[in-house]
Amino acid sequence: MWSREVGWFVAIGVASTAGQALLYWALRPWSPPAVANLVSLLVLTVLNTEANRRLTFRHAATKPARAHLGAGGLFLLGYLITSGAVLWFTHRRPDASPAAETAVLAATSVAVTVVRFLVLRLAVFRAPTAGTPDPRRATR
Repeated sequence: MWSREVGWFVAIGVASTAGQALLYWALRPWSPPAVANLVSLLVLTVLNTEANRRLTFRHAATKPARAHLGAGGLFLLGYLITSGAVLWFTHRRPDASPAAETAVLAATSVAVTVVRFLVLRLAVFRAPTAGTPDPRRATR
């Protein structure tokens, strides 16, 4: 089961990271790094969470509201880490291009994604504990 989940998560993560990087790169000429990161991360987190809910963790009995609430906490953590990395990079290299900033953002996003998978799998979309009825197998 984990191999299927990891496969879907990686595919969705690659698409989400590419989407976030493209949106960041498009917004960056008109907005500061933290704002471009906030908008791009917010848009892609909502899409990413829903794709993972429907494909990666489709067998979990987690309701959409719980999934998005859990992802919201991860969004805040991801935003702080990725923005911190980009702001640190622009502080160290003030002449860096938006493309270089985008590369730093994408690399940092990969690290955040590993943590995101573990938290989603082990806490948000966790399997029912022993002795707890599995609502997916409930009979009428």
